Amino acid sequence: MPKKQRDIIEYVVCCVSAFSERYGIVMSQAYAYLSRHSGIDFLMRCYDAEHTLSIDDAVDDLQAVCYRHGGHIA
Repeated sequence: MPKKQRDIIEYVVCCVSAFSERYGIVMSQAYAYLSRHSGIDFLMRCYDAEHTLSIDDAVDDLQAVCYRHGGHIA
């Protein structure tokens, strides 16, 4: 597997973990929510820009993206 793919996967896992911690849900719930509401797609599509931000900023962005796609976690 190419290094960039590994980096993206590690980043997505880190963001899912941070999202689950912020909202008090388990990782599997966080992943399901982010998948259902385009958060995972967003992270993978925008990795080059997002990984330069803090994880807290990335979680904020995930919440906003998911909200625009029907998610209502707060």
